Amino acid sequence: MSVRVYERLRGEIVSGQLAEGAPLVEATVATRYGTSRTPVREALRRLEQDGLVERGARGLRVRCRGPEEILEIYEVRILLEAAAARHAAERHTRLDLIRIGHAMDAAAAADPTDPDAMAAANRAFHEEVWAASRNGTLIDLLTRLNSHVARYPATTLTSPGRWAEALRQHGDLVRAIESRDGDAAARIAEDHMTGARDIRLRMYAEELRPVAN
Repeated sequence: MSVRVYERLRGEIVSGQLAEGAPLVEATVATRYGTSRTPVREALRRLEQDGLVERGARGLRVRCRGPEEILEIYEVRILLEAAAARHAAERHTRLDLIRIGHAMDAAAAADPTDPDAMAAANRAFHEEVWAASRNGTLIDLLTRLNSHVARYPATTLTSPGRWAEALRQHGDLVRAIESRDGDAAARIAEDHMTGARDIRLRMYAEELRPVAN
C-alpha cells in the first residue's frame, strides 16, 4: 500500500497535478486515497528523501521550484552525467554500443516540432549511456534526479538551435565512448548538461516575466 501511495503521490507531483507549495497533510491525503495514515506517512518520508517534498512552516508540502533548485539539480546532474559517460567509455560492451547507436538514430529521426518526441528520444539516449556505465548506483541516482527535472514541464530542447546542438553532442559522445576516451566523454557530457542548465535558468526567468498588455 505504501508503494502505491508513493507512486501515486510522486506522479501527481511530477505532473504538476499537485502544485508547488501544496500542503501534504497525512490525514487529508489518507482520506483522499481511501487508506490509513501509515502508508501515507511512509510515502511522504520517501518523497522527502527524493527531494520532491519539503518541510515548511506548517508541515510537509510539495517542494517549491526556483532558480536555486535548478542550480542544485544541475550541479549534481552535471557531475553524474560526466561520471556515467566516463564509465561508459571505459566499460562498454559491443551490445552497449549497438543500443546507444540505435538510440542515437531514433533521436535523429524524432520530429523536431514535437517537444514530447524530442524529450523521450533524448532521455532514451541518455539512459543507454547510463546503462553502459555498468554502475547501478549511478543509474539509480540519475533516474531519481530526473524526477526533479520533470517538475519543469517545458523541455530545454525547444530552445532555438538546442535540438541540433544536442544531436551533434550526442554524436561526439558516441565517438568518444567508442574510442574508450573517458576524459573526452566526460567533458562532452559536462558541456552538454551545462548548456541544458543555462537554458533551463533562462526558461524559468521567462516564465516569471510579466506579459505586456
